[in-house]
Amino acid sequence: METVAETRDGAPVSAAGRRKGRLTLWALILVCTLPVAASYFAYYVWQPEARMNFGTLVTPTPLPASTLVDVDGAAVDAAAFTGAWRYLVVAPAACDDACRQALYLTRQVRTAQAEDAERVARVWLLPDAGRPDAALLDAHPGLQVVVADAAWRERFGADPLPRVWLVDPAGNVMMRYPDTLEPKRMIKDLARLLKYSQQG
Repeated sequence: METVAETRDGAPVSAAGRRKGRLTLWALILVCTLPVAASYFAYYVWQPEARMNFGTLVTPTPLPASTLVDVDGAAVDAAAFTGAWRYLVVAPAACDDACRQALYLTRQVRTAQAEDAERVARVWLLPDAGRPDAALLDAHPGLQVVVADAAWRERFGADPLPRVWLVDPAGNVMMRYPDTLEPKRMIKDLARLLKYSQQG
């Protein structure tokens, strides 16, 4: 026999009606709490923003202020590294396959920015006093090649493996790329920065 209760006005309420009321209450609670729970999950567990960039964001730090020289001995002061976004490839003059790949990919990523390509420059920082192969330099028109001094070697090291960094138009190092480069993800990184930045 179905249990019957009464409402405040004395009208009977069946057990089925009570169940329906409870379900409605739980549905309302779920609708109210789900967005909050989802935001906590996204922030503390999933963290999609932490996975947005391929390169690793670093605390922006200015490049060393010392004057360098290029491969021909001409002076290159700190102002030469401002005004545009810059890929900084740190690799010895005896450029191995990984170094050549880094130079090639940074060139292609820059080219892929189409009309924004002019907002991007590339620098090859030599931690040694060697002279790069002339044919290699010919394959990279517009590539600025400079020789590191003690301050720059201390900042970027003299590791034989190529390292790729991104420098903002104010001359601050702000991103470091993994040793294994992925051009499609680098293109997205740079395109996003160029889209939202008013610099460079």
